[in-house]
Amino acid sequence: MMNSGKVIEAMIDYYGTDLRRINHFLKVFSFAKTIGEGERLDDKNQNLLEITAIVHDIGIKVSEEKYNSSAGVYQELEGPAQAEKLLSSLGCDNDFIKNVCYIIAHHHTYKNIDTLPYQMLVEADFLVNLFEDGASIKAAHTAMEKVFKTGTGIKLLKKMYLQF
Repeated sequence: MMNSGKVIEAMIDYYGTDLRRINHFLKVFSFAKTIGEGERLDDKNQNLLEITAIVHDIGIKVSEEKYNSSAGVYQELEGPAQAEKLLSSLGCDNDFIKNVCYIIAHHHTYKNIDTLPYQMLVEADFLVNLFEDGASIKAAHTAMEKVFKTGTGIKLLKKMYLQF
């Protein structure tokens, strides 16, 4: 199992003074941890979820340099190689890295979500992005209907965005 604290430190080194990106991944990590624990994810998948949440947007830096854009399609394209480099340097095994990279390569693709860690990462990212993007109540409803599947994710979404 990979220690989340080591990965957080490595990502803070990676982002440097980009506090917006650091705060984003810390919030996504927190929600991912909460959703995984709420759904009683097994230890192996919980660790996969938490580490993926920390590094899920690692492709943004390269995407902005290469394409002058942080669009999801570029994050999915550039993120896996960056995550592989970082996680390899921390001693993660290849199968674990492969699973993290798969989720990163798809985390802005909401069709055919095929694992619980992938689903939970998407939900955690949505919970944060809805706030950071100043999304409407209608957008939160749409996300609940089209994206959210876990009981814990739905409960958090309703409490945070749909109680008024």
